[in-house]
Amino acid sequence: MPITIYQGHHHTLAPGDIHIVIDVIRAFTVAHYAFIGGAKEIYLVRTADEAFALKNTYPDCVLTGEEKGVGISGFDLDNSPKRMAEQDMADKRLIQKTTNGVTAALGALNGKHLFVTGFSNARTTAEHVKTLGDKNCVINIVASHPSGDDDMACAQYIKGIIEGTNEVTAAEAIERINRSTVAEKFFDRRQPLFDPEDIAYCTKELAGEFVMKVRQEREVPTIERVII
Repeated sequence: MPITIYQGHHHTLAPGDIHIVIDVIRAFTVAHYAFIGGAKEIYLVRTADEAFALKNTYPDCVLTGEEKGVGISGFDLDNSPKRMAEQDMADKRLIQKTTNGVTAALGALNGKHLFVTGFSNARTTAEHVKTLGDKNCVINIVASHPSGDDDMACAQYIKGIIEGTNEVTAAEAIERINRSTVAEKFFDRRQPLFDPEDIAYCTKELAGEFVMKVRQEREVPTIERVII
């Protein structure tokens, strides 16, 4: 299985068999906890304006996400996995807009399969991907933050699991996420908008029974919870 890792959220990927888009801090950790809380599906949009327009069409949807790392005025929730874990999301549909993860996912729609994940669901995702392809299966992994080592650590962790090399261990990935420049502001008391407990959620690997798969063929690309 040839595997290529890309970094950043503005790639034009060559068509592949499987695309995996990673956003550890925090978009797809938030999505993971939304599904754990019972969410039905998550619509992905590029801009806040698109999110509000979709909310007008589907008024029961929950708006979640960020711009420049902070919550968006008029949204129901920001981009905090801690806060998402505290919500009752049973049977709810969400609309998600984020700077890196969602943008990268929307740029990776030309894969036969498209999965999104943070570290919390990384092993489950990697183990599932191993069952899908043969030795010629082309896999593209996108570490969506343009420079952060958090997503790159997770990408290398997933790659090692798929290849069977275990090149990066879970403990090593967690250490790199915690030490990444992306995580720094969460430990800076001068920046109270960023909760350090979010990083604890982002670095907790959970045993899972589902993966997060994007339905690319829909008019609005949609993450679904797929039991494996």
